[in-house]
Amino acid sequence: MSKGFIVCVYEKIEDDNLLKDYAKEARKSVEKYGGKFLVRGGEKITTEGTEFLRTAILEFSSFEKAKEFFYSVEYQKAHELLKDTVVRHHQIIEGT
Repeated sequence: MSKGFIVCVYEKIEDDNLLKDYAKEARKSVEKYGGKFLVRGGEKITTEGTEFLRTAILEFSSFEKAKEFFYSVEYQKAHELLKDTVVRHHQIIEGT
């Protein structure tokens, strides 16, 4: 069975404190659905394309589990905390 990954890159962050609140709530959902953070911020070098502020990559046991996490009531509640304070690109990807 293929794993599921969530890749999220942030183009704009208006409120770092709100992002921290979101991260605390989102982490609870990630743990509930068996997810694991592979990347969460950190030093980076952009070698091609758009320069993003922050990147997060999560791994789940399956593509279905990653979708279940994202569309869950718990995660959507955390997601609402950000409202219009960030611009980000978010993908759910099947992989190995």
